[in-house]
Amino acid sequence: MRPTFPHETNKQPREPLAGFAFSISAYVLWGFLPLYMKMVGHMPAVEVVAHRVLWSIPVAGIIVLWLKRTDDLVAALKSPRTLIMACITAALISINWGIYVWAIAEGRAIEGALGYYINPLINVLLGVVLLGERFTRLQMAAVACAVIAVGILTFGAGGLPWVSLALACSFGIYGYLRKTLPIGPTQGFLLEVIILAIPAMIVIAWITASGEGHFGQTGFGDMGLLIFAGPVTAIPLILYAFGAKQLRYTTMGILQYIAPTMIFLTAVFVFGEPFSSIQAIAFGFIWMGLALYTWSLFKASK
Repeated sequence: MRPTFPHETNKQPREPLAGFAFSISAYVLWGFLPLYMKMVGHMPAVEVVAHRVLWSIPVAGIIVLWLKRTDDLVAALKSPRTLIMACITAALISINWGIYVWAIAEGRAIEGALGYYINPLINVLLGVVLLGERFTRLQMAAVACAVIAVGILTFGAGGLPWVSLALACSFGIYGYLRKTLPIGPTQGFLLEVIILAIPAMIVIAWITASGEGHFGQTGFGDMGLLIFAGPVTAIPLILYAFGAKQLRYTTMGILQYIAPTMIFLTAVFVFGEPFSSIQAIAFGFIWMGLALYTWSLFKASK
């Protein structure tokens, strides 16, 4: 999801305050997202994801019209290669959404936070595996810390922390493939939800026919929550896209920790999820890895 950034010269222009405002707003909104997910926790995750897709279309559509970038969308719809790639990225982001919605509802928000902490280290690993990049020593140490953390959690729980790994890997691969789409971030997001619209409508029709739907069947409260799924999905992504265009890679690399930190604090202090000593040790290694990763960004920016 992170766009390609221009080459940074030694004389960096001052980063505009608007870029910070957009980016911080996006990460803070993502940090508060578990509160919304908890409110829809009584609904099937697949139903929530379907409504996230449908109600995101008008929000993203209005933004694209305002930006006057509908020509990009039309061009993408005429390109078979772009459509195929967009189908893949749309599938990945819907899987990511589904796992996240389910994890919050099941009281596993801490695992969700861990997944998004691991995500930047997954990105480093993808760069090595898929792009032939080389680890710096700091990056190698950071990834090693993440591997140790996963090993500790696996030993402590008697199984892989699959929620965290699935969230990190699906979002990491999504971001990698998303960069290959020859379309802007907002237009690309609109293209993805348009592609997902038909499956989403099928899911909603099936759930409604089975009598287990919550849109119009269980009161205006649930209906309002499902409609609100569109803005809470689209607005942070669009704010992020605007912010990422104006800030340096290093700056975005630091700001990205806002959301998982808020998710972690919400899980422990608001939801009251248990935080064991094993998890504390694992998180300690993750935070150490992220500190090393951040330092590597600073060195690279110089």
